[in-house]
Amino acid sequence: MAGKVVVITGASGGVGRAAARKFAARGDRVALIARGQSGLDSAAADVRAAGGQPMVVPADVADDAAVEAAAERVEREFGRIDVWVNDAFAGVFAPFTAITPAEFRRVTEVTYLGYVHGTRAALKRMLPRDAGVIVQVGSALAYRGIPLQSAYCGAKHAIQGFNESLRCELLHAKSKVRVTMVQLPATNTPQFDWVLSRLPRRAQPVPPIYQPEVAARAIVRAAEHPRRRERWVGMSTVATLLGDKFAPGLLDHYLARTGFSAQQTGKSRDAGQPVNLWEPVDDRKGTDHGAHGDFDETAHSHSTQQWVARHPGLTAGAVLAVAAGVAGVIRSR
Repeated sequence: MAGKVVVITGASGGVGRAAARKFAARGDRVALIARGQSGLDSAAADVRAAGGQPMVVPADVADDAAVEAAAERVEREFGRIDVWVNDAFAGVFAPFTAITPAEFRRVTEVTYLGYVHGTRAALKRMLPRDAGVIVQVGSALAYRGIPLQSAYCGAKHAIQGFNESLRCELLHAKSKVRVTMVQLPATNTPQFDWVLSRLPRRAQPVPPIYQPEVAARAIVRAAEHPRRRERWVGMSTVATLLGDKFAPGLLDHYLARTGFSAQQTGKSRDAGQPVNLWEPVDDRKGTDHGAHGDFDETAHSHSTQQWVARHPGLTAGAVLAVAAGVAGVIRSR
C-alpha cells in the first residue's frame, strides 16, 4: 500500500490530522482537505516531517462543487486517487430544542452530505478503473444516539445507512472498489475548544477517552484491509454497540441519567469560546490547533481491544493456553 495517493477531509485537526501523519509515514502522497488555511499548512508540515508528500486543498465539504474541484485537482497534480478518507464533521452541544434549524442543517450538510459529496467524487474516479478504497470515519454514535448531540448523531446514523446501501450496490456490480467504515470511541480532539455549545459547563468527550492516534491507526488499517466491512475501535465502542443491540431500552434510561453530566467537565463554559460551525477558527485567530485536545492527561494512547483485533491468532492461543492450564490444575486436584 505504500506510495499511494490518499485524500483526507477534515485533515487540518483532530483524527484527520493524525491519520494524515500515519499515511505519510508509509511514504504516501496525502491531499489535505479542510477550510482553515493555518491548520492545513501545519498539517502539510506534519506530512513532510513524517516522510510523505502533502497537497493543501482548501474546501468546504458541504459544497459539492468544491469537493469535486478538489478531487479533480488531486488527480491532475498527484495522479489517481487510491484512498479517500471522509472525516470532516461539525456538531452542536445542546438539547435539540435549543438548536436552531439553520444550525441543524449546517451540521447535517457538513457531517452527512460532506461524506456523500466526498464519496461521489471518489467513485467518479475509482469506478471506471475498478480500484480504490473509501474509508468512512464513523462513531459509536452512528448506532447509538446520546443526549445533547442530536444533530451529530442523526448525521452519523445517516452515514451508516448510506454506506451500507452503497456497499450492497458495489457488491451487486461485482466492483473491486471497496467501502469500509471505522466506528470510533470518544477521542481527544480540539473540537471541544471550538464546538458550538449551549451547555452550562465545558464540553468534553464521554470517558474513556482515546488519543487520535488510536483512531488513525485503525483508519490506515481499514484502508489496507478494506474487505472487512466495519471496524469497532476501543472497548467502550464495543460495549456501547453491543448494549444498544441487546438492551437499547436499558441504555436509554442509563444515558438519560448519566449522559448530561458525562459530556461536561466541572468548569464553566467560556462564553467567548470560538465557534467553527460557520467558519474555521484557525483562520480567524491565525493559530493551529493540531490533532490533540485538552485531555492528554486522561486519554489512552493505546487500545487493548484494537491489539486483540489485530492479533486474533495470538489472542486465541493465549486463551487456549490459559484454559489448558486451568484444566490441568483442576485435573491434578
